[in-house]
Amino acid sequence: MVKPAHVALVGVGIAIGMSFSFAGCQEKKDTEAAPNQPATPKAPAPGAPKQSDEELNAPLAKIDDVTITLGDFQERINHQSPYIRARYTSLEQKKEFLDSLIRFEILAKEGFRRGYDKDPEVVRTMKQVMITKLMRVELDDKVTASAVADDEMKKFYDANIADYQKPEEVRASAIIVKNKAQADRVLLEAKGEAGKTNKGFRDLVTKYSADEETKLRGGDLRYFDAQTKDVPAPVVKAAFALPNTGDVSGVVDSGNGTYYVLKQTGRRKPMQRSFDDAKPQIRNKLFRDKRQQAQKDFIDGLRAQSKIEINEANLAKVRIDTTAVDDGHGHDLPPPPQQGVTPPAQAPEVPGNP
Repeated sequence: MVKPAHVALVGVGIAIGMSFSFAGCQEKKDTEAAPNQPATPKAPAPGAPKQSDEELNAPLAKIDDVTITLGDFQERINHQSPYIRARYTSLEQKKEFLDSLIRFEILAKEGFRRGYDKDPEVVRTMKQVMITKLMRVELDDKVTASAVADDEMKKFYDANIADYQKPEEVRASAIIVKNKAQADRVLLEAKGEAGKTNKGFRDLVTKYSADEETKLRGGDLRYFDAQTKDVPAPVVKAAFALPNTGDVSGVVDSGNGTYYVLKQTGRRKPMQRSFDDAKPQIRNKLFRDKRQQAQKDFIDGLRAQSKIEINEANLAKVRIDTTAVDDGHGHDLPPPPQQGVTPPAQAPEVPGNP
């Protein structure tokens, strides 16, 4: 069998061996075959006789103290897509694939000889791969989507019913003035060339509207339903009466001393999603939540078992290089934020997050 140390190097990126061109080898075939790339194992063909351990452990090649067995070879080649596997059915083609495994082991051994297994970058990558496997093993069997119960999903559905049951909504922009005579004059412009486009209507809002809050939004009243209390009832009724996007209303008396000229800018149909319709989406959401919580609990448990010491005095001495860096295309990356402005930052991601 291939020794564990070399298997580790598979995970830490020593697969670079497959990207090199060797004399007498076809680089394209090596890249396509990529025998060192992980993939989903393929199940034996239906009806195929089960192979004995003795057969699977039979050696195919030895590279110093490393042995490539029939099982190793078979596992690697059966990880490939059916299209790739079909290329390696003859004995000569199998020799090509075996040769690529041998080259991989030769390069891995040379990496060990040079001490690259202790290189910080290689060690970090190995840890990353190891953590990915740890989280997969820890979570995949313990937290599954099928474990989310119907009553739990129904409880979530009922608590968030507004996300699944929504009435029809309309969106409108408004020019709001304080007397009827001015509203009539504004209406003539709004129904003319000046109000045909959204930009033109916004310009009229800027020019005439007396309501500072909506004026800052270009007159936008945002989406609202027929039962809203955020917009005067006569205005709601007039907005819903506009059948098409872009239609302009007449002058609308709001009943509170102001007059509106409306332009309909959007309409949403009512949404009625039943619990059964929403179940797949809810299941996935609750599954992700459970998985994230399980991951947090697992990490918190490990943290509680560890002795962690933080030296904040030394942490404060860490120097961050904020000089401009070329992005590789002849342009500087954006300058650092102004002093005192803390940009949002992301902590290193823990592999295994859903």
